[in-house]
Amino acid sequence: MSAETHFDKVALIGLGLIGSSIARALRQVPVAGHVVAADRSEAVVARVRELGIADEVTTDLGAAVEGADLIIACVPVGAMGAVAEVIGPRLKPGAIVSDVGSTKGSIVAQMAPHMPAGVQLIPAHPVAGTEHSGPDSGFPELFHGRWCIITPTEGADAAAVAKVEAFWQALGSKTEVMAPDHHDLVLAITSHVPHLIAYNIVGTASDLEQVTESEVIKFSAGGFRDFTRIAASDPTMWRDVFLHNKEAVLEVLGRFTEDLIALQRNIRWGQGDQLFDLFTRTRAIRRSIIDQRQDTADPDFGRGRK
Repeated sequence: MSAETHFDKVALIGLGLIGSSIARALRQVPVAGHVVAADRSEAVVARVRELGIADEVTTDLGAAVEGADLIIACVPVGAMGAVAEVIGPRLKPGAIVSDVGSTKGSIVAQMAPHMPAGVQLIPAHPVAGTEHSGPDSGFPELFHGRWCIITPTEGADAAAVAKVEAFWQALGSKTEVMAPDHHDLVLAITSHVPHLIAYNIVGTASDLEQVTESEVIKFSAGGFRDFTRIAASDPTMWRDVFLHNKEAVLEVLGRFTEDLIALQRNIRWGQGDQLFDLFTRTRAIRRSIIDQRQDTADPDFGRGRK
């Protein structure tokens, strides 16, 4: 067992898709000597006990982190500050606190003020997930071959950063380190705005009440089905994402709006060459994603298992 990846005690706060997947992965990989799972929901805690995916389960977040070497907050972005406030006084010196949220600047702002001296805050974002949520939705292979972005703040302890990287690599992830604000811009274009577009187009279909209950559902083609899969993601999580990464999202959304207007003009004026050039470039991007094994060329995109 490598000292670089070993923690005597790991505490997971929040047992949804990501938290329960980490817990399951830790059953297969010798990274943690003892795993504590904590959630404020009695129902979630009861279900996690039934699943047997942690050594200890509790609703007491403060008690869960006592003596823990690594604490990972797996709660919606908007709840990070409240969690940090509760666990801060109970953290031992030398502990590493991390997270799995998809916005980083906001999380640093919420959590850092509650970190006592001697505790390292090393945010992270595993870029992996499905549209499902809750402790039953997790599976240990979720992180295999996926990226986990580590976003330490300036002056963070290099050894702590390396330990968080090694942890995610042990769970099967590829890792990259970048600044929190750069992460937020990158994820705005690769994840946040695409989700916003999906929510919007499915909402538009819902507003067409005369067809939604018949034609739109009955004749859903692949494109609309993909949008509905994305739009089925956890509402609380995505509400918080947009509110906590609004600057980057609005910047990318503004650029998208300009490009959409240009596309509208191409269609209106029959500018087929421009349309063909755009579709050729976007097709190449899809092939690049497959080549880098971030998706598959299967008809169902390899998502049939879930």
